[in-house]
Amino acid sequence: MGGDESYSKFTQQELPACKPILTPKWVVSVFFLVGIIFVPVGVVSLLAARDVVEIVDRYDDACVPANMTDNKLAYIQNPNISKDCTRTLTITEDMKQPIFVYYQLDNFYQNHRRYVKSRNDGQLRDAAKANQTSACEPEKTTADGKPIVPCGLIAWSLFNDTYSFTRGNENLTVDKKDISWKSDREHKFGKNVYPSNFQNGLLKGGGTLDPAIPLSEQEDLIVWMRTAALPTFRKLYGRIYVDLKKNDTITVRLSNNYNTYNFGGKKKLVLSTATWLGGKNDFLGFAYVIVGGLCFFLAFAFTLLYFIKPRKLGDHNYLSWNRHPAGR
Repeated sequence: MGGDESYSKFTQQELPACKPILTPKWVVSVFFLVGIIFVPVGVVSLLAARDVVEIVDRYDDACVPANMTDNKLAYIQNPNISKDCTRTLTITEDMKQPIFVYYQLDNFYQNHRRYVKSRNDGQLRDAAKANQTSACEPEKTTADGKPIVPCGLIAWSLFNDTYSFTRGNENLTVDKKDISWKSDREHKFGKNVYPSNFQNGLLKGGGTLDPAIPLSEQEDLIVWMRTAALPTFRKLYGRIYVDLKKNDTITVRLSNNYNTYNFGGKKKLVLSTATWLGGKNDFLGFAYVIVGGLCFFLAFAFTLLYFIKPRKLGDHNYLSWNRHPAGR
């Protein structure tokens, strides 16, 4: 092979490369380093999550009249029965503004394939494509064939419970501006696209839309149409820019309009503060602590194994990439 001019280090995979040798000291050092980094990060994340004050109130069952608790579906489907409901919340810890108001749905599968596909993004962006209702079945046109804007099951099932808050005689204003992603408002929902023929059928799935407001400004719709990956999810309803003190009593007047009773779903109202890490979520902190702790354990285990039953390391010169091919 020494006289073969076709020989090349590239074809023979002999180009210079980093090929570290995993000695016991190297492996133990890496595990210790990962543990030293991950455990403090996990602890800091857990402490940040513990600083979040969160109040969760399930109201779907509590807002059903006492005489209709055995027939909740009839209650929610009867337009002649008032859906107004009053709830009282007690603030457990001081809550600094902004206070985020979420609604939470349980057992609602927004990730179902047919549900996720039931929309037309071109129609949402461009008024000239209002007639494009492909993939929007079964909510694509009205009974007389007129296109529905926005079409599809996602828009049709728009969440329509409403909330208002008071503290004593003080009304707490819920700011609903910029609750959606800026990229969604600017690129996915057109400024010249207006709702038409929406919720005009016999069966209404959820909320209605103001036909005089373009889709790019209908932020409740934009938030709703960013579908959730899991059956339990929260979506931002608005923000309250008032500090709340411990033991404050908040009166919530809500309209219990959204039907979760026919599929066994749950509805919850959530008030939450936020830290530099976001809302309340212990998973990230626990994940870092567990991985860091596991690395410490492996480092100690390998160290003990190295001292109790050491293994002589072979000569590096015999490794294939350190040997020179014969005849060259």
